[in-house]
Amino acid sequence: MKWSEICIHTTQEAVEPVSHILHEAGASGVVIEDPDDLYRDWETTYGEIYELSPGDYPEEGVLLKAYLPVNSFLGEAVEEIKEAINQLLVYDIDLGNNKVTLSEVNEEEWATAWKKYYKPVKVSDHITITPTWEDYSPVQDSEIIIELDPGMAFGTGTHPTTVLCIQALERHLNQGDMVLDVGTGTGVLSIAAAKLGASQVDALDLDEVAVKSAKINTKLNKVHDKVSVRQNNLLENTDHSPDLIVANILAEVITGMSGEAFASLKPGGKLITSGIIQTKREMVREALQSSGFYIEEIIEMEDWLSFTAKKPE
Repeated sequence: MKWSEICIHTTQEAVEPVSHILHEAGASGVVIEDPDDLYRDWETTYGEIYELSPGDYPEEGVLLKAYLPVNSFLGEAVEEIKEAINQLLVYDIDLGNNKVTLSEVNEEEWATAWKKYYKPVKVSDHITITPTWEDYSPVQDSEIIIELDPGMAFGTGTHPTTVLCIQALERHLNQGDMVLDVGTGTGVLSIAAAKLGASQVDALDLDEVAVKSAKINTKLNKVHDKVSVRQNNLLENTDHSPDLIVANILAEVITGMSGEAFASLKPGGKLITSGIIQTKREMVREALQSSGFYIEEIIEMEDWLSFTAKKPE
């Protein structure tokens, strides 16, 4: 089978929504080429265990690459992708160059090329994320390993927004907590919560392919007895009161659901959110405080930040 590589030249802010658009269009995986990765300084204990080649990265902006089968629907799919990306302007998301290009690749290149970007990463004091095809051994007794196969849904668990959520979970999740993961994607935050001691995790995602991917990953990590994955739109049809809600989604979605999140949580419960670019900081802060939360912690990485907000007891 022949495959077409679609490449979008955009910005860091647009990485996650554009990745989701590509995934919705039928892409089996998304390659992110961000030149900041070449110079990123992780905290001393968090280091990426691989080397990157500057020749693989653009001089400015971010390249997102995905692979679609060459068939009679390709032209229509590309136009739908372009239209959906342009619709992100409604949410005041900076699209940068917003240039879309196509090139043809053979099946072998498509199946293996993106894997070179995904290696084991220590993302917090105790958690290391590794792809299923890497042979990785813990370097300390307290290390928690999360294995991911992101092939069916975008998200390798190493984007700053995901890392921020994991670090916040490590600090704020209590043993035995009941957790709600809104927009679970590959399930990495649900898996982290279960391995950190949650008694029950409900992993929710509107996308059917993400749900399938998360179910596979919970089984790979042997936490499927604690993590329930289902298709669901944000907090709709959630009739129980969790101790903690985690949501790595767009800032605009967080502001829209903050009131519902406050009502859903137990008294004293916490909401951990990320997917927030610095320019949306005050918008999210105001929405959370207006809903009744008080801000307990804000942590930052590059241009991204995460809020941990608490509901009064």
